[in-house]
Amino acid sequence: MTDIGQKERETQDRVINLFKEEMGYEYLGNRRHQDNKNIEEEYFKKFLKENGYSDAAINHAYTQLKKSASDTGRSLYDSNKDVYNLLRYGIRIQEAKGDQTQTVWPIDWKNVEKNHFYIAEEVAVNGGYQKIPDIVLYINGIAVAVLELKRSTVSVSEGIRQNLDNQKDQFIKGFFTTVQLVMAGNDTEGLRYGTTETPEKYYMKWKEDIDKENILDRYLYAMCRKDRLLEIIHDFIVFDGGVKKICRHNQYFGVKAAQKRILEGKGGIIWHTQGSGKSLTMIWLAKWIRENIENSRVLVITDREELDEQIERFFKGVNEDIYRAKSGRDLIDKINSPLPWAICSLIHKFRSADDMDYKDLIEEFARNSSADFNPQGKFYVFVDECHRSQSGDLHEAMSKHLPNAVFIGFTGTPILRDEKKNTVGIFGGFIHTYKYDEAVEDHVVLELQYEARSIEQSLTSDEKINLWFKAKTSGLNSTAKERLQRKWATMQKVLSSQSRLNRIVYDIMLDMETRPRLSSGKGNAMLVAGSIYEAAKYWELFQNSGLKKCAVISSYDYGISNIRGETVDDSEETDNQYKHDIYKKMLKGREQSAFEQDVKKKFIEEPGQMKLIIVVDKLLTGFDAPPATYLYIDKKMQDHGLFQAICRVNRLDGDDKEYGYIIDYKDLFNSVEQAVNDYTAGPLSGYEPQDTRGMIQDSIATKKRNLEDSLETVRRLCEPVNNQKDRSKDRSKFIDYFCGDVENPTDLQNNEEKRIELYKAVAKLIRSYAEIANDMEKAGYNHDESEKIKKEVEHFEDIRSEIRLASGDYIDLKAYEPAMRHLIDAYIDAKESKTISAFGDTTILDIVRKEGVDGINRLKKKLGTSSKAIDESVINNVRKIVVKNTPANPAFYRKISDQLEDIIQQYRKNEADYEEYLKRLVELAQKMGKNSQDSYPESIRSNAMRSLYDNLGKNEDLVVSLDKGIRQELLDGWRNNLIKRRRVENKVKDVLKRFGITDKNEVDRIMDIVRNQDDY
Repeated sequence: MTDIGQKERETQDRVINLFKEEMGYEYLGNRRHQDNKNIEEEYFKKFLKENGYSDAAINHAYTQLKKSASDTGRSLYDSNKDVYNLLRYGIRIQEAKGDQTQTVWPIDWKNVEKNHFYIAEEVAVNGGYQKIPDIVLYINGIAVAVLELKRSTVSVSEGIRQNLDNQKDQFIKGFFTTVQLVMAGNDTEGLRYGTTETPEKYYMKWKEDIDKENILDRYLYAMCRKDRLLEIIHDFIVFDGGVKKICRHNQYFGVKAAQKRILEGKGGIIWHTQGSGKSLTMIWLAKWIRENIENSRVLVITDREELDEQIERFFKGVNEDIYRAKSGRDLIDKINSPLPWAICSLIHKFRSADDMDYKDLIEEFARNSSADFNPQGKFYVFVDECHRSQSGDLHEAMSKHLPNAVFIGFTGTPILRDEKKNTVGIFGGFIHTYKYDEAVEDHVVLELQYEARSIEQSLTSDEKINLWFKAKTSGLNSTAKERLQRKWATMQKVLSSQSRLNRIVYDIMLDMETRPRLSSGKGNAMLVAGSIYEAAKYWELFQNSGLKKCAVISSYDYGISNIRGETVDDSEETDNQYKHDIYKKMLKGREQSAFEQDVKKKFIEEPGQMKLIIVVDKLLTGFDAPPATYLYIDKKMQDHGLFQAICRVNRLDGDDKEYGYIIDYKDLFNSVEQAVNDYTAGPLSGYEPQDTRGMIQDSIATKKRNLEDSLETVRRLCEPVNNQKDRSKDRSKFIDYFCGDVENPTDLQNNEEKRIELYKAVAKLIRSYAEIANDMEKAGYNHDESEKIKKEVEHFEDIRSEIRLASGDYIDLKAYEPAMRHLIDAYIDAKESKTISAFGDTTILDIVRKEGVDGINRLKKKLGTSSKAIDESVINNVRKIVVKNTPANPAFYRKISDQLEDIIQQYRKNEADYEEYLKRLVELAQKMGKNSQDSYPESIRSNAMRSLYDNLGKNEDLVVSLDKGIRQELLDGWRNNLIKRRRVENKVKDVLKRFGITDKNEVDRIMDIVRNQDDY
């Protein structure tokens, strides 16, 4: 059992021992005092020498690999991709001009034990600034993995952010050009992993049944033992459209299970739920088949243009090509030829884009097959969306022409109960499954919150309707009237009245102002209408209600042919005329497909500019369906259509998106209770219960659980402080615990992680409370319990505010509470509301600079906090800026620092009264914030020149010459490129020498100042 609060050093020692003793890595020691590289020449050349390469070949290979790894002028993605290709496919070299080209392999992918695996700790790397990763793993001297470790009480997130910082230009980006696996871990949360430039929200957990008690050791062993590490790097990395990706555990084990089945000559089904990356699974499996089965060929059958394009792009991303068949005849020709090895075919390419039916491909395939048809190679057929009923027909037709083919079905939705036996029988059983509840548990997708809203419709006057009907049908005979009455009765069932649509529009408009993410502009929504006519009506109503940032995307074809022969009465529009007129207003002369592409792009990338898309059938299923935060359903849906539609809102999308929301206006499940407790009844009745477990969550129950969990988290963080619930007591104990001695920068630094954890926990508490504050009674809280919780939330918000002030931490509530200000204002009393609106993104120092002593007094009154907390906040803000900016202007900021200490000491010795002390503090803060151009000569124009002027004895001529010389030599990325940096350094030396400054220490001092100027 791990000790509570175990130190990072103890964890690191144990982890190193795990790699040495159990995984057979060679220990390179603590490398804190070395200048480490991502390719250690000694070990790299040693490996190649042992494998029989000549000295000339080794030197050529080393030079080429080092060149790709050290090209800091390019993006990390591009450099890393080049290096990966050299590692994965070998380095092509010529020993001498005219010699035959040969391949040098930096890693032996086939013989694991021939490679040398090393582990090093405290690996100091020089870059813009020196950084020291905790652990680096090397294969044959090439750094392939980085691990940041944290003590058991510090979140793994801190290690992830450290890794992300290290990959930035100003730190050690160049070291990561060879790195494939980036990890962070501790003994309580275990391991999180990604690859280079993986955002924090996409770091993943590995899952595997391994007999090790310690959770961190378990998954380090799972991922980093020699054979597994090589396999992950070789077979499970892809570069896709500027993003490097690495496998999740479900993808790895899905491919491994499929490999085993294929070697047995059998097919089957891989069911990985929507959003879990089945397209990549497809790619990695195809590539393995290509490289491990002689004479193999892969045919991928998809039903979406975008997926067809993605398949092609992914293959090229792993250095393989794939041919996209243009027609049925073209597909036959390619199957009948030995190349290409990989083919993809789009089902609807053979008939209609709207008729997603396998029979198109089947008929075209049969029609173009001839007597001389002779497939070349061993075929493996991947069928996407294999849950479709026609997949059996496809299997039969393809089996007839490809009798030895192995079929692998892929699906992101469960297979219907009635089709399961047939589909499983056709493909040969399940190879691997990854169900919805597993993906939610792994944070691959989000939970869904379900809310049913009922809007009743009733006829207000049968008599008036009958009179209207009689007047309008006076010229019809009885048969015609009867037909029209039947149609009217049907329309009553199908169509919504305008008053009902208006009610829904007002509902959604209110959500836009009050719901998480919608009100902040970071989230978006889709409204599913029952018909194109209703979608058009919705758009018009939203426009009239003030929501202009919405659009309709449907299968409606805006063209003049749709309104030919539609003119009946100049005073009235037919449905087709109405739809055409609405589209005309919406498109405003733009071409329809370009308009829809622009709408989708804004909806995904700029949700504040396209808050709502109204759809009918399009964009609900398939690869091209965009993610959303809210899905409003006003259409009868069931089974696959409903499953895929609600998965539009379960995708990860920013740290502030915690759920996907389903708002059901058709009461599809009849009741919330039924949706939650028996989600395979009604619209999902075709599925087995275990296949959709965890699909729908009770909104109120989830909100209540979140509130209580977040309350418990904050209570736990504050538990070490005495009297934390007694608001009448002095709260300085909280400041002592979370800050230490606020006048000691080291104390503040040492307690920073505790404060950050508190800030985040309180922010989450406020969000959780704001979401449920309107429904406390529904959640089961009585009046007294509700008031108690409200006061506790207020209490913790006050504590957070005072700690921020005392520590000098920036008051930046947007970073912690996106989209929630209006809700907090509504549910927390006036004092807290004003606290939030008082600052926004400004800092206390900004307020002091603008308002002086009056600003400090205003803050005290507004926050109801002590003078000491405000004063300490001003002091610590000044200290922070001094520490941050001293490297850029040592003379100025050391002077500020001395003045600050003098002010504090005088007050402590009672040599200054409080008013004088406060006045001097304000003057110092304002001095730091001023544009000090007035105190410099006119020629000293920029911040960089002012800094040099302060630190070069106010020598105006020297500074002007130095600034001009530096700017002549500046090239992009000069700080991280040795050659570019030396050009600047040589120019600085030359100018200083002309002015009689040759002392090396003085030259180095000025060069350090130059390096720290943002202007350069």
